[in-house]
Amino acid sequence: MISPAFEVVHRWEQAPRGWTERSVLGVAVDSRDRVYLLTRDARLTLYNPDGSYAGTWGDSILAGKTHCVRFAPDGSVFTVDDGDHTVRKFSPDGQLLLTLGVPGVPADTGYDQRYRGRDTFAACSSIERAGPPFNRPTSLAIAPSGELYVSDGYANARVHRFAESGAWLASWGVPGTGPGAFNLPHGICAAPDGRILVADRENERIQIFSAQGQYVTEWTDVQRPSDVVVDREGLVYVTELAWRIGERSFASGLIEEARPGRLSVFDLDGKLLARWGGEPMCAPGNFCAPHALAVDSHGDLYVAEVTFTFAGKRGLVPQNCHSFQKFRRR
Repeated sequence: MISPAFEVVHRWEQAPRGWTERSVLGVAVDSRDRVYLLTRDARLTLYNPDGSYAGTWGDSILAGKTHCVRFAPDGSVFTVDDGDHTVRKFSPDGQLLLTLGVPGVPADTGYDQRYRGRDTFAACSSIERAGPPFNRPTSLAIAPSGELYVSDGYANARVHRFAESGAWLASWGVPGTGPGAFNLPHGICAAPDGRILVADRENERIQIFSAQGQYVTEWTDVQRPSDVVVDREGLVYVTELAWRIGERSFASGLIEEARPGRLSVFDLDGKLLARWGGEPMCAPGNFCAPHALAVDSHGDLYVAEVTFTFAGKRGLVPQNCHSFQKFRRR
């Protein structure tokens, strides 16, 4: 397979005057290559393929902690809410069709809320047991079969599998570092062959499972993988968060040297094809806090960054540091 090449399209999105998107949690592309950005204020901002502003979606129906957005092949919209412990399915016009999980009721996993947003290593370590759906779920994958896979997540250590109807089928995973265990399963996708790829973020690996949840293998040439996406050509894209000095990794221990965020491209066998990112992290094409990504029909990439949450509120980056970037396939 030929290594892909990309170029950044700086300031692609033409937001309305005065509009700020300081942290973009999620991004999705519909069948018309329109791009939806999910921001911290639970707003989906819609842009046309040329970057022009096309409005908003779901302002009155999205919960305040929506973490992920996905489009199904039929145009329906799935959202994953880590604050409300639910997954919801909407029609393209915003009608609620399905709710998975009990709103506001987390599964009992022993998770210690004191560490939330403060110490991810301690928060993951506090999870005593795997629980049922959900406790702060993070992402969702729609398999070619129509089945749904949910990574769960910040306060659980589990992947849940559902039928297209929403009926629960199976779950797998436990807290830990061994094969099939998780420390923050943060991103998930289904490969064209039906395998399930999970971004096991704090274990710094991509774990790969069969459609039924059997462990197959893992890729370890990644750094805090936050999202994983497979395109129609079989290219695997992974967004990777930065490490700060003094943080702790389950895979490599105490972080003694800062490691900037980056984006990596693999083939389906785990061979690295391309990688970029570095310092300064606010320079076009580099990354501050890559959190999610999407691919359009042309192979162009869209990367969402939680810039304000990760660095802006601490005064580590200027206010105009990017929170979203497009990369054009060359």
